[in-house]
Amino acid sequence: MAELAYTTAVGRRKTATARVKLTPASKMSVVVNGKPGDEYFKTAERQMKTREAFHIEGVGENYEVVAQVEGGGITAQAEAIRMAVARALEKRDAALRKPLKAAGFLKRDPRSVERKKPGLLKARKRPSWSKR
Repeated sequence: MAELAYTTAVGRRKTATARVKLTPASKMSVVVNGKPGDEYFKTAERQMKTREAFHIEGVGENYEVVAQVEGGGITAQAEAIRMAVARALEKRDAALRKPLKAAGFLKRDPRSVERKKPGLLKARKRPSWSKR
């Protein structure tokens, strides 16, 4: 069986969804929604989050990442890309599953915003009680 030119995967965090296309390349590059990753994610922390999966032992940084991201905030989008990249790397090489899983990149973070309930000010905050 011939090796695929690229691998696709989906990652999610809160309400952000990232579709990633991972292609082997001579040098590392990240493109998010048609913009370079460094331009899309302004802070170094978010830029690092998108590349975190490549810092696992045995992966290497010779990939081109093209991501389509929608929904959520900018940090949730970066974390969704990290998850999608980790899933794509695992699809490419099953031996990477153990270190990626140990780093926590394959686990979906279930935390999201709790909905507001009727009669309350926010999800759990109640109006102050007054006797008179």
